Amino acid sequence: MQQRKTQAERRAETQRALVSAARQLFADKGYADTGTPEIVALAGVTRGALYHHFADKLALFAAVVGQEQLMLAMESNAAAAGADDTGPVKALVAYGEACVAAMQAPGRRQILLIDAPAVLRQETLKALQAARGSSALTGLVRGAIAAKAIRDLPAETLAALLQALFDRAAQAAPEALTDYRKTIKALIRGLKD
Repeated sequence: MQQRKTQAERRAETQRALVSAARQLFADKGYADTGTPEIVALAGVTRGALYHHFADKLALFAAVVGQEQLMLAMESNAAAAGADDTGPVKALVAYGEACVAAMQAPGRRQILLIDAPAVLRQETLKALQAARGSSALTGLVRGAIAAKAIRDLPAETLAALLQALFDRAAQAAPEALTDYRKTIKALIRGLKD
């Protein structure tokens, strides 16, 4: 006999369906060209279900952005952790390379680098980034500074500039990625005393 799902399980299932459908449409069409009727149709739920779980399309988009940032952080942090034993500079390089590679996931650049900055307020975007682990890069920078592996610079500023570098590299055409990766590596290594 099949056990009935609890209300919490049904609620979580509906939210996952909505976020998954929205992610697919936002990735394929962009935020502006995606309508809520398309989202609910793809998710297989009603409009009422959408508005029960999310205040509006913007709130649903924020959930998608949060999910994408979490996936990006997990992939980048795993690469840095794997390289941490080889030194803080190599961990920074590995983090950057993993960040650029993770941004190649279909639709992720559209969602995180094109639509998110244009659609979400700066405070919302920063809060989502902080909640999803953007401090990991700052931690890597602080660790490298503390180990005297790189120059003593303002850690948060350097982390923000490195993240901007990684984001720019992630937007490069596939044939240019090798050059961007080599340049990222050279710039990070150039931070050594």
